[in-house]
Amino acid sequence: MMIISSGPRGLLIAVVSVVAALVPFYSAHAEMSAWADNEGGRMRLVALAPDAGGKIRAALQIEPKPGWITYWKEPGGNGIPPQITIAAESGVSLDAIAYPVPKHFFKGGIEDIAYDAPVTLPLSLTGAGKGPVAIDAFAFIGICKDICIPFQANFRLKLGTAMQSHPQEEAILHAADARLPKPPSEDFDVTAYAMSPDRKTLSLDLVLPGEGKTAPDIIVTGPSGYAFTKQIGGKRDGRTFKVDISIGKLPKDYDIAGKQWSVLVIDGERAMETALAFQ
Repeated sequence: MMIISSGPRGLLIAVVSVVAALVPFYSAHAEMSAWADNEGGRMRLVALAPDAGGKIRAALQIEPKPGWITYWKEPGGNGIPPQITIAAESGVSLDAIAYPVPKHFFKGGIEDIAYDAPVTLPLSLTGAGKGPVAIDAFAFIGICKDICIPFQANFRLKLGTAMQSHPQEEAILHAADARLPKPPSEDFDVTAYAMSPDRKTLSLDLVLPGEGKTAPDIIVTGPSGYAFTKQIGGKRDGRTFKVDISIGKLPKDYDIAGKQWSVLVIDGERAMETALAFQ
């Protein structure tokens, strides 16, 4: 479950209003913005021109400095997920944010689900109408070492025509897509799942891609702000794995019926993400 602590990492929220007044716009008349810099790292916006249907491939590049981390979509015990908004007056809408496979970090009883190396978050955008497109985007991330520093910036991009070639931007976006978890496949999937009547454990049956002996890393995401990773009694038999995931405290009066959760499974060099629908 995501909790903003009252310790040093609580500074992440406390000084947001101050930082907001200090961060300038980072503009460009191309498909890549200038870098916005912060004590813990830097970030920038990359995009390609809309296709014939108005779809825009874009990404937020984040480069933490050595020893710093930035967060996944559900950050774990502390921190906040990346937040990206597009100004409505720009005529561009944000359809989805994709997240490369994260890592687990444990320090002083705190669990973080995050990245400690450069990461690129693919963005799916849609432009309205025809003619030149100008993206006016606001990005806010947490970037942490011993303390957390709020990092936010505004980016403006004026996109050229789709007929132009932009190999650098295309390479960045292609590399980001390659780091995303894959959908289920015949050799890597959730074959069965069930929530216990008391909603304390989620049972998972998996088929895994290798004949390893260790348990895979599993991250279950439920309601917004909640992630569950504690495994109970996992048993691996070659390519099959059965385990219970401990489900912590859920929102008061939360009704799981009709809800859709998600599970990310990391086994060696491969990662798979799929939805869990509850009746």
